[in-house]
Amino acid sequence: MYLKDKCNFFTLWEIVKTLRGEKGCPWDKKQTPETLKKYLLEETYEVLEAIEKGEPEEIKEELGDLLFIVLFIIYLYHEKGTFKLEDLLYFTTCKMIRRHPHVFGEEKTKSAEEVITSWQKIKEKEGKVSSVLGNIPKSLPALQRAYRIGEKAGRVGFDWRKPEEVLEKLEEELEEIKELLKIGKEEKLKEEIGDLLFTIANFSRKLNLNPEEALKLALDKFERRFQSLEHEIKKRHLNWENLTIEELDQIWEEIKSKEDL
Repeated sequence: MYLKDKCNFFTLWEIVKTLRGEKGCPWDKKQTPETLKKYLLEETYEVLEAIEKGEPEEIKEELGDLLFIVLFIIYLYHEKGTFKLEDLLYFTTCKMIRRHPHVFGEEKTKSAEEVITSWQKIKEKEGKVSSVLGNIPKSLPALQRAYRIGEKAGRVGFDWRKPEEVLEKLEEELEEIKELLKIGKEEKLKEEIGDLLFTIANFSRKLNLNPEEALKLALDKFERRFQSLEHEIKKRHLNWENLTIEELDQIWEEIKSKEDL
Protein backbone atom coordinates (compact mmCIF):
# COMPACT_ATOMS: atom_id res chain seq x y z
CA MET A 1 0.00 0.00 0.00
CA TYR A 2 2.88 2.36 0.73
CA LEU A 3 4.46 2.00 -2.71
CA LYS A 4 1.41 2.83 -4.84
CA ASP A 5 2.43 6.46 -5.04
CA LYS A 6 5.86 8.05 -5.17
CA CYS A 7 7.53 7.74 -1.77
CA ASN A 8 8.41 10.83 0.21
CA PHE A 9 9.37 11.92 3.71
CA PHE A 10 5.86 11.32 5.05
CA THR A 11 5.70 7.79 3.60
CA LEU A 12 8.40 6.80 6.09
CA TRP A 13 6.51 8.63 8.84
CA GLU A 14 3.39 6.53 8.12
CA ILE A 15 5.48 3.34 8.15
CA VAL A 16 6.83 4.21 11.63
CA LYS A 17 3.27 4.97 12.75
CA THR A 18 2.11 1.56 11.46
CA LEU A 19 5.01 -0.27 13.11
CA ARG A 20 4.06 1.33 16.42
CA GLY A 21 0.34 0.65 15.91
CA GLU A 22 -1.91 -2.02 17.40
CA LYS A 23 -1.07 -4.51 14.65
CA GLY A 24 2.51 -3.37 14.34
CA CYS A 25 5.85 -4.99 15.03
CA PRO A 26 6.43 -6.28 18.61
CA TRP A 27 10.09 -5.15 18.54
CA ASP A 28 9.29 -1.64 17.28
CA LYS A 29 6.50 -1.25 19.84
CA LYS A 30 8.99 -1.88 22.66
CA GLN A 31 11.46 0.82 21.62
CA THR A 32 12.11 4.09 23.45
CA PRO A 33 14.42 7.03 22.63
CA GLU A 34 16.91 5.55 25.11
CA THR A 35 16.94 2.09 23.48
CA LEU A 36 17.40 3.63 20.02
CA LYS A 37 20.44 5.75 20.96
CA LYS A 38 22.89 2.96 20.16
CA TYR A 39 21.30 2.39 16.75
CA LEU A 40 21.42 6.12 16.00
CA LEU A 41 25.15 6.13 16.71
CA GLU A 42 25.73 2.91 14.76
CA GLU A 43 23.85 4.17 11.70
CA THR A 44 25.75 7.47 11.82
CA TYR A 45 29.08 5.65 11.71
CA GLU A 46 27.83 3.46 8.85
CA VAL A 47 26.99 6.61 6.89
CA LEU A 48 30.48 7.99 7.55
CA GLU A 49 32.05 4.74 6.38
CA ALA A 50 29.92 4.71 3.22
CA ILE A 51 30.92 8.30 2.42
CA GLU A 52 34.58 7.36 2.86
CA LYS A 53 34.15 4.47 0.42
CA GLY A 54 32.46 6.81 -2.06
CA GLU A 55 29.92 4.22 -3.27
CA PRO A 56 26.69 6.10 -4.18
CA GLU A 57 24.35 3.13 -3.68
CA GLU A 58 25.82 2.35 -0.26
CA ILE A 59 25.65 6.02 0.76
CA LYS A 60 22.00 6.15 -0.32
CA GLU A 61 21.15 3.04 1.65
CA GLU A 62 22.95 4.12 4.82
CA LEU A 63 21.51 7.65 4.72
CA GLY A 64 18.06 6.07 4.38
CA ASP A 65 18.68 3.90 7.44
CA LEU A 66 19.85 6.94 9.42
CA LEU A 67 16.83 9.01 8.32
CA PHE A 68 14.51 6.20 9.39
CA ILE A 69 16.03 6.00 12.87
CA VAL A 70 15.81 9.80 13.25
CA LEU A 71 12.15 9.75 12.20
CA PHE A 72 11.48 6.84 14.55
CA ILE A 73 12.87 8.79 17.52
CA ILE A 74 10.92 11.91 16.53
CA TYR A 75 7.74 9.81 16.32
CA LEU A 76 8.25 8.46 19.83
CA TYR A 77 8.25 12.02 21.20
CA HIS A 78 5.33 12.93 18.94
CA GLU A 79 3.47 9.87 20.24
CA LYS A 80 4.03 10.89 23.89
CA GLY A 81 2.86 14.43 23.17
CA THR A 82 6.27 15.94 24.02
CA PHE A 83 6.25 17.77 20.69
CA LYS A 84 4.77 17.28 17.23
CA LEU A 85 6.64 16.67 14.00
CA GLU A 86 5.19 19.92 12.65
CA ASP A 87 6.57 21.82 15.67
CA LEU A 88 10.03 20.37 15.11
CA LEU A 89 10.01 21.22 11.39
CA TYR A 90 8.76 24.75 12.07
CA PHE A 91 11.35 25.36 14.80
CA THR A 92 14.23 24.09 12.67
CA THR A 93 13.09 26.04 9.61
CA CYS A 94 12.92 29.28 11.62
CA LYS A 95 16.34 28.64 13.13
CA MET A 96 18.00 27.99 9.76
CA ILE A 97 16.47 31.14 8.25
CA ARG A 98 17.42 33.21 11.29
CA ARG A 99 21.00 31.94 11.26
CA HIS A 100 21.47 32.66 7.53
CA PRO A 101 20.65 36.39 7.28
CA HIS A 102 23.17 36.65 4.41
CA VAL A 103 20.90 34.33 2.38
CA PHE A 104 17.38 35.10 3.61
CA GLY A 105 17.95 38.69 4.80
CA GLU A 106 19.88 41.83 3.98
CA GLU A 107 23.22 40.96 5.61
CA LYS A 108 26.20 40.54 3.31
CA THR A 109 29.09 38.13 3.84
CA LYS A 110 32.07 37.52 1.59
CA SER A 111 33.59 34.31 2.95
CA ALA A 112 32.90 31.12 4.87
CA GLU A 113 34.93 32.54 7.78
CA GLU A 114 32.59 35.56 7.99
CA VAL A 115 29.62 33.20 8.00
CA ILE A 116 31.09 31.31 11.00
CA THR A 117 31.62 34.59 12.88
CA SER A 118 28.06 35.70 12.11
CA TRP A 119 26.68 32.29 13.14
CA GLN A 120 28.48 32.53 16.50
CA LYS A 121 27.11 36.02 17.18
CA ILE A 122 23.56 34.91 16.36
CA LYS A 123 23.85 31.92 18.71
CA GLU A 124 25.09 34.25 21.47
CA LYS A 125 22.08 36.54 20.96
CA GLU A 126 19.83 33.48 21.19
CA GLY A 127 21.46 32.61 24.51
CA LYS A 128 22.56 29.24 23.14
CA VAL A 129 26.20 29.63 24.12
CA SER A 130 27.87 31.04 27.21
CA SER A 131 31.39 30.39 25.97
CA VAL A 132 33.37 30.82 22.78
CA LEU A 133 33.82 27.03 22.89
CA GLY A 134 30.09 26.59 22.40
CA ASN A 135 28.28 23.37 23.21
CA ILE A 136 30.62 20.72 21.86
CA PRO A 137 29.13 17.35 22.93
CA LYS A 138 31.17 15.60 25.61
CA SER A 139 30.11 12.30 24.01
CA LEU A 140 32.13 13.05 20.87
CA PRO A 141 35.21 10.84 20.37
CA ALA A 142 37.89 12.55 22.47
CA LEU A 143 40.25 13.22 19.56
CA GLN A 144 37.49 14.82 17.50
CA ARG A 145 36.39 16.87 20.53
CA ALA A 146 39.99 18.06 20.99
CA TYR A 147 40.07 19.15 17.34
CA ARG A 148 36.79 21.09 17.66
CA ILE A 149 37.80 22.77 20.94
CA GLY A 150 41.10 23.91 19.42
CA GLU A 151 39.27 25.12 16.33
CA LYS A 152 36.82 27.23 18.33
CA ALA A 153 39.52 28.69 20.59
CA GLY A 154 41.54 29.53 17.48
CA ARG A 155 38.70 31.62 16.06
CA VAL A 156 39.27 34.26 18.74
CA GLY A 157 43.03 34.22 18.33
CA PHE A 158 43.92 31.83 21.17
CA ASP A 159 46.07 29.70 18.93
CA TRP A 160 49.56 29.03 17.62
CA ARG A 161 50.46 31.10 14.57
CA LYS A 162 52.04 28.24 12.62
CA PRO A 163 52.47 24.43 12.85
CA GLU A 164 56.15 24.70 13.77
CA GLU A 165 55.19 26.37 17.06
CA VAL A 166 52.96 23.40 17.90
CA LEU A 167 55.90 21.06 17.27
CA GLU A 168 57.81 22.92 19.97
CA LYS A 169 54.89 22.33 22.33
CA LEU A 170 54.89 18.64 21.40
CA GLU A 171 58.55 18.37 22.32
CA GLU A 172 57.83 20.12 25.62
CA GLU A 173 55.02 17.68 26.44
CA LEU A 174 57.25 14.70 25.61
CA GLU A 175 59.98 16.01 27.90
CA GLU A 176 57.47 16.33 30.75
CA ILE A 177 56.44 12.70 30.23
CA LYS A 178 60.08 11.57 30.22
CA GLU A 179 60.67 13.40 33.51
CA LEU A 180 57.63 11.78 35.12
CA LEU A 181 58.88 8.36 34.06
CA LYS A 182 62.28 9.09 35.64
CA ILE A 183 60.90 10.16 39.00
CA GLY A 184 58.13 7.56 39.03
CA LYS A 185 55.10 9.90 39.19
CA GLU A 186 52.81 7.55 37.31
CA GLU A 187 49.65 9.19 38.70
CA LYS A 188 50.46 12.32 36.67
CA LEU A 189 51.11 10.42 33.45
CA LYS A 190 47.44 10.24 32.44
CA GLU A 191 47.16 14.02 32.60
CA GLU A 192 50.39 14.59 30.66
CA ILE A 193 49.52 12.02 27.99
CA GLY A 194 46.18 13.79 27.64
CA ASP A 195 48.05 17.08 27.12
CA LEU A 196 50.21 15.37 24.49
CA LEU A 197 47.19 14.03 22.59
CA PHE A 198 45.47 17.41 22.74
CA THR A 199 48.59 19.06 21.32
CA ILE A 200 48.75 16.45 18.52
CA ALA A 201 45.11 17.20 17.68
CA ASN A 202 45.97 20.90 17.43
CA PHE A 203 49.03 20.14 15.30
CA SER A 204 46.79 18.22 12.88
CA ARG A 205 44.34 21.13 12.82
CA LYS A 206 47.10 23.62 11.96
CA LEU A 207 47.92 21.39 8.98
CA ASN A 208 44.21 21.37 7.99
CA LEU A 209 43.99 17.66 8.78
CA ASN A 210 41.37 15.97 10.93
CA PRO A 211 43.20 13.91 13.62
CA GLU A 212 40.29 11.47 13.93
CA GLU A 213 40.53 10.65 10.23
CA ALA A 214 44.33 10.50 10.38
CA LEU A 215 44.20 8.04 13.28
CA LYS A 216 41.61 5.92 11.47
CA LEU A 217 43.92 5.69 8.45
CA ALA A 218 46.79 4.65 10.72
CA LEU A 219 44.65 1.99 12.43
CA ASP A 220 43.43 0.62 9.09
CA LYS A 221 47.03 0.47 7.87
CA PHE A 222 48.25 -1.26 11.04
CA GLU A 223 45.41 -3.77 10.90
CA ARG A 224 46.14 -4.56 7.24
CA ARG A 225 49.87 -5.02 7.89
CA PHE A 226 49.30 -7.08 11.04
CA GLN A 227 47.00 -9.42 9.12
CA SER A 228 49.74 -9.74 6.49
CA LEU A 229 52.17 -10.54 9.30
CA GLU A 230 49.87 -13.30 10.54
CA HIS A 231 49.62 -14.64 7.00
CA GLU A 232 53.42 -14.66 6.59
CA ILE A 233 53.93 -16.47 9.88
CA LYS A 234 51.51 -19.21 8.81
CA LYS A 235 52.98 -19.31 5.30
CA ARG A 236 56.50 -19.83 6.70
CA HIS A 237 55.27 -22.45 9.19
CA LEU A 238 56.47 -20.37 12.14
CA ASN A 239 55.03 -19.94 15.64
CA TRP A 240 54.50 -16.67 17.48
CA GLU A 241 55.95 -18.17 20.64
CA ASN A 242 59.28 -18.94 18.98
CA LEU A 243 59.77 -15.57 17.27
CA THR A 244 61.71 -12.73 18.84
CA ILE A 245 60.63 -9.11 18.44
CA GLU A 246 63.61 -8.61 16.11
CA GLU A 247 62.42 -11.44 13.84
CA LEU A 248 58.87 -10.08 13.86
CA ASP A 249 60.18 -6.62 13.01
CA GLN A 250 62.13 -8.06 10.07
CA ILE A 251 58.98 -9.64 8.58
CA TRP A 252 57.08 -6.42 9.31
CA GLU A 253 59.65 -4.38 7.39
CA GLU A 254 59.42 -6.80 4.46
CA ILE A 255 55.64 -6.29 4.39
CA LYS A 256 56.07 -2.50 4.46
CA SER A 257 58.62 -2.69 1.61
CA LYS A 258 56.20 -4.66 -0.57
CA GLU A 259 53.48 -2.03 0.02
CA ASP A 260 55.85 0.73 -1.08
CA LEU A 261 56.62 -0.95 -4.41
